[in-house]
Amino acid sequence: MKPIQYTRGQALAGILAQRIVILDGAMGTMIQRLKLTEAQYRGERFKDFARDVKGNNELLSLSRPQVIADIHEAYLAAGADLVETNTFGATSIAQADYDMADLAREMNLASARLARAACDKFSTPQRPRLVAGALGPTPKTASISPDVNDPGARNVDFETLRAAYYEQVEALVEGGSDVLLVETIFDTLNAKAALFAIDEFFEKSGERLPLIISGTVTDASGRILSGQTVTAFWHSVRHARPLAVGLNCALGAALMRPYIQELARVAGDTYISCYPNAGLPNPMSDTGFDETPDVTSRLLHEFAAEGLVNIVGGCCGTTPEHIGAIREAVQPLAARTLRKDFFYKETA
Repeated sequence: MKPIQYTRGQALAGILAQRIVILDGAMGTMIQRLKLTEAQYRGERFKDFARDVKGNNELLSLSRPQVIADIHEAYLAAGADLVETNTFGATSIAQADYDMADLAREMNLASARLARAACDKFSTPQRPRLVAGALGPTPKTASISPDVNDPGARNVDFETLRAAYYEQVEALVEGGSDVLLVETIFDTLNAKAALFAIDEFFEKSGERLPLIISGTVTDASGRILSGQTVTAFWHSVRHARPLAVGLNCALGAALMRPYIQELARVAGDTYISCYPNAGLPNPMSDTGFDETPDVTSRLLHEFAAEGLVNIVGGCCGTTPEHIGAIREAVQPLAARTLRKDFFYKETA
C-alpha cells in the first residue's frame, strides 16, 4: 500500500467549517430542455452506431462535449461551489443498456475533464470551485429480486458492481475530480460495493479524496427502497468516514424535512448534504415539477436556519435559476456545526 497523499479536495472541509456550500442542480433537466435529436446525441463519431442512443446523457460528454460544458458553466455562474460530473449512468452496468459498456471509462474521464475545465475557469483564490465525481446507483439492485415469483433471484452481484465502480472511480480521479459523490442510493448493498471500490482505489493509488454519500428516501415510509430507515442507512455507511452524508432526489424539499432532521440528529459528527428534487410532478411546469426556485430556496433557507445542513443544491427538475435562488437564500446563514464528541457518546 502506498503512503496516502491528500488532494486539494481537502479544502472542502475547511470551506464547510465556515459556510454552507452550494451544489449544482440537475444535469438531466438541462439536457431535456435542449430537446436533442437522435442524430445530435450520436454526433459524428457515433453516427453509424447500431442502436438508438437518444437519452444516453453520459454519451454527450463524448459526442457533444460543449453541451455538457455549457451546463456546468451555467450552474457555476449561478453560484455553485461544487459541480457534479456527467457520470450518473456512466458505469459499464448502466451503459450495457445501450451496448456501450466498453465506453464507460472514457465517458468518466471525459466528463471529469469537462467539469474540471469549467471549475478552473470560474475558480478564484478566494472561492475555489470543486469537481464532484458522481457515482450513480446503476439500474440494477443487489438486494431486491427483479422477479416477484422468486425472492432469491438477483440480476447483479457484489463483485460485478465493485468492478464497475472501480473502473469509474479510477477514471473520475484521473480526470480531475476533487471529491467523490456516491449518490441517489436506493440500495445500500450497491452503495457498499461503490464504497469498497473507492477504498480499494485509495489503497492502491495512495490518493485519498473527500467522500460524500447521499441516499434517497423514495416515499412517505421514510425508507430507502431496500428497506432501511435513514438512521439504519447512516449506520451502514458511516464506516467509510464520509466528509458529508445526506439525501437527494425522490422527494422535494417540503417532504424531505423530517428525514433531513433525522439524519442531522444521528450523524452528529458528519456534515449534512441535501439536494431535493423540484417537488411533485406537474405537467404544466417548465421543469415538470411544482417547486419553483422561490419555493425550493425558501424551504432550504428554513433547513439552514434550523442548523440542519452544510451542503445544499438541487436534483431532478432544478435549474440554474433554482441554484441561484438557493445561494441567495442560504448565504447569509451559518452552516450546521459538528458535535465532535458525538460519536463517542453514541457508542459509549
